[in-house]
Amino acid sequence: MILISKYIVPKGYNGISIFPFIFLHRKELKFSATLINHEKIHLRQQLELLVLPFYIWYGIEFLIRLIQFKNWHRAYLNISFEREAYSNEKDLKYLKKRSFWRFLKYS
Repeated sequence: MILISKYIVPKGYNGISIFPFIFLHRKELKFSATLINHEKIHLRQQLELLVLPFYIWYGIEFLIRLIQFKNWHRAYLNISFEREAYSNEKDLKYLKKRSFWRFLKYS
């Protein structure tokens, strides 16, 4: 389910997935197939890890990447979950062929 909320989506981002919802910053973003696909990839990742472990893993990996790169944006872009989503967001058939725990390939 896609919801619009400029308060839930962090500043500087267009969307965020919090299982089972996709929150978008503005309603016109509902028409961005690439953004929606990116967020659906995150929903699949969350489901595979039974939701809560996804957020724990995401947070720990972000902190590791932040220490590694010493840059917030580079750390975010190098989280394995984000690398998978950004690498495949334009392939609208990706989720149909994606293998289980595919994000590990991007670690």
